[in-house]
Amino acid sequence: METTQQQRSADQRRRELLEAADRVVLRDGPHASMNAIAAEAGITKPILYRHFGDKSGLYRALAKRHTDALLRALQVAVDADVDRRERVAGTLDTYLAAIEARPQVYRFLMHPAEDGHSSEAGFDVGRHSAPLLRRLGEELGDVIAERVDLGPSGELVARVWGHGIVGMMHAAGDWWLGERPCSRAELVETLTDLLCGRLFAVNDRVGGPGF
Repeated sequence: METTQQQRSADQRRRELLEAADRVVLRDGPHASMNAIAAEAGITKPILYRHFGDKSGLYRALAKRHTDALLRALQVAVDADVDRRERVAGTLDTYLAAIEARPQVYRFLMHPAEDGHSSEAGFDVGRHSAPLLRRLGEELGDVIAERVDLGPSGELVARVWGHGIVGMMHAAGDWWLGERPCSRAELVETLTDLLCGRLFAVNDRVGGPGF
């Protein structure tokens, strides 16, 4: 019983530290530092290291926290009771809305600080952003494989599509967030048009939830 209570206490403390880190990231974006996060949490940096190991450990915890939330939102969009085009558009819009709502968090997860002002080495963003995108690609590939009939090599095709769509969303969203050349609705419409190829020609998998 005591061990369980200690674990709950440790988990609660970890959540509190991640919330403090989120506040710093919302303020500082990719310039967020371990010193600033420790100060926000009211602890010393060694205590922060004790919970997460190092900057990479904290980054991975934050990436998982935000990726989990994004995947839950994307699942809602995929499960919406609408036709296929609207479902694709809704999924794209959910991703873009997420990075638009919290651009500093997005930049922290995907872009390293570039001005060199921090006294720390910084978060090794490039080392961790690829696995984050890979996870999204695998999850989307699973959704596609479950929902549409792509023939004998369907599982491989679905994985290719999943990673390809995530790559497209990431690249287009990154460009759009930086330059804002059009509205979010216009970007969603244009990307949906791009995806209206074979995905819209294949049938739903028999007995599956449909796509």
